[in-house]
Amino acid sequence: MLHEAEDPRTPLLERVKFLAIFANNLDEFVMKRLGLFNARIAEAKASRRPPRLSEDGRTPEELLNLSRDRVVKLQQRQAECWDDDVRPALERVGIRVIRHHEMTPEERAHAERWFHTDVFPVLTPLAVDPGHRFPFISNLSENLAVRMFAPGQAEPRRARVKIPDVVARFVHFPPELKPDDGSIRLLPLEELLVHNLDDLFPGLTIDAVLPFRVTRSAVIEQDDDDIDDLLEHVETELRERRFAEVVRLETGPDPDPRLLDFVMRALELDPHDHFPRRGPLEWLDLFQLADLEPPQPEQLAEAPRIAASGLRAPRYNAITPPELDGDDTDVFARIREGDVLVHHPYESFKDSVERFIRQAAKDPDVLAIKQTIYRTSPDSPFVRAMVRAAERGKQVACMVELRARFDEHKNVRFARQLERAGVHVAYGVMGLKTHSKTALVLRKEPDGLRAYAHIGTGNYHPGTAQLYTDLSLLTCDPRLTADVTLLFNALTGHAMHASFDRLLVAPEHMRQRFEDLIDRETELARAGKHAHIAAKMNQLQDERIIERLYKASQAGVQIDLYIRGFCCLRPGVPGLSDNIRVVSTVGRFLEHSRIFHFSAGHKNPVDGEWYIGSGDWMVRNLDDRVEATTPVDHPQAKAKIAHILEMTARDHRHAWDLHPDGSYTQRTPPKDADPHSPEATGVFKSLMRHAKDA
Repeated sequence: MLHEAEDPRTPLLERVKFLAIFANNLDEFVMKRLGLFNARIAEAKASRRPPRLSEDGRTPEELLNLSRDRVVKLQQRQAECWDDDVRPALERVGIRVIRHHEMTPEERAHAERWFHTDVFPVLTPLAVDPGHRFPFISNLSENLAVRMFAPGQAEPRRARVKIPDVVARFVHFPPELKPDDGSIRLLPLEELLVHNLDDLFPGLTIDAVLPFRVTRSAVIEQDDDDIDDLLEHVETELRERRFAEVVRLETGPDPDPRLLDFVMRALELDPHDHFPRRGPLEWLDLFQLADLEPPQPEQLAEAPRIAASGLRAPRYNAITPPELDGDDTDVFARIREGDVLVHHPYESFKDSVERFIRQAAKDPDVLAIKQTIYRTSPDSPFVRAMVRAAERGKQVACMVELRARFDEHKNVRFARQLERAGVHVAYGVMGLKTHSKTALVLRKEPDGLRAYAHIGTGNYHPGTAQLYTDLSLLTCDPRLTADVTLLFNALTGHAMHASFDRLLVAPEHMRQRFEDLIDRETELARAGKHAHIAAKMNQLQDERIIERLYKASQAGVQIDLYIRGFCCLRPGVPGLSDNIRVVSTVGRFLEHSRIFHFSAGHKNPVDGEWYIGSGDWMVRNLDDRVEATTPVDHPQAKAKIAHILEMTARDHRHAWDLHPDGSYTQRTPPKDADPHSPEATGVFKSLMRHAKDA
């Protein structure tokens, strides 16, 4: 993500977005990983036992220090990208983030008026003295620590002011104040607050100000065996998380040492918890810049330097899947003709998956709807559809995963809303997160009851469905729908020990089936037959799977892995993994689909075995979550998935090759590449063209 921001080939306003996305990802890493290492250290101290070691034998302290060092280096790169490259480029196209002293008198007067009407009323200065304890600092909040003096007093006074998140993060000046070049000038809210503190503390002299940002741990570990009510437990955990320990304090590069010491002592932090850095205090504010419409580039003298990459990626409107085209198309009738495989975001999520559930809620012949929700949007059409279906007397059941990290608040609210509407809500299997993306519709038809199912790789989230690449299978294959029925019975019942026919379900069956499939390819290679494995996923970490892939490589199996995120397998090591290639693709859309292909001795990919599903090859997916992976049998659907992997393999614009030492090298398009080929334009544009052509 950071490299996409640094890459000058990325459109300028997309680079701004990638800086914000990277910051958000880094925040989550700090909350989860640094929080986990701190918890392990505290656990060892409390129990007076040796600390738990990682799989490579490192202590939590070692991992914490390594992670901190990496975070510091990444933040430095991010700041350099913003200060030295992206911010100057924005100025060249007429978007200027200014400092307080750079305002004209007219701009200053406007900013002062806006401060007093829109900002001042929502500010709450909190004094810190013997009569006022240091206030609670919420997670990811931005704050100002202030030191001031009263007339005739030598002892300083201190206070904290929270930068409000309910007002605009930038001061926007009216059109009549625009300079002659038409540029857009923006003043960060933080700058305005710092220079108007006199109004908050009248009669006092401001001596120093420290802007700071706090990150708290997201790790609250409790034993599931002690849980009586999961919903109440998650609500309690969320309350506890608000007060979790602080794991990072961010400030500017030269903080006032006395104010810094004051804040550090108040938050009970060690020096290594302090992360000084350059750049905006809140990087997510950059999303507001990315949404701006800059002045016409041709009006700006230096704009041609940016013309090659452009300002933002062209808007892409997903097409309706050809099989479901037409407003009056009966989704159920079309599924009865054969499985429908949909590729998001190239093919519309709204016109396929949303439509499937929406039509089921309205159809008088539908008797029951069942669905899992791991993440969804705040105004989820799926929640609305299930509420409507329940109100119409249908049997509706929803498995809401309350412990979806960072979405717990939303999911608790959805669970309450669904329960009030009469939906049967389950909260999952104790000790496991339910991560499968499955829905089931039971419909009364002339020849009897028929089940329809959706099995996907992505969440039921309309927003991310426009940003993530995912696959959806709509089917009424009796063997698959029978398995999905068993899965829902297991989720709402007491056990996960059902016997599944075709569906690969974790944690009971998926691992063993994948291991058997890898072993089969290994035996085919040893017998001199064609053997090939291709897999696309977010991460690869499971040791048992990796060991089997190494053995398969040594037997002669050609293995192509498309792993977007971290990969614990080392490809290309002589004698170990000579036949394994690992490619990471990062670009316009987040690669999120999980695809698995096993040749089964067939050279034509369409004749091999294909699977799509919700889980990666990680311990957590295979052993600690409920996941569902489905075979794809329809020849047209198999050909479609094979084409996706072919385009991914040919990408030389967004792809990175992993080397045996763990380093990555970004591919470069061949000089003689067709300018419209995947080698030159990358997988995203190639699949856009292919979807529209289809």
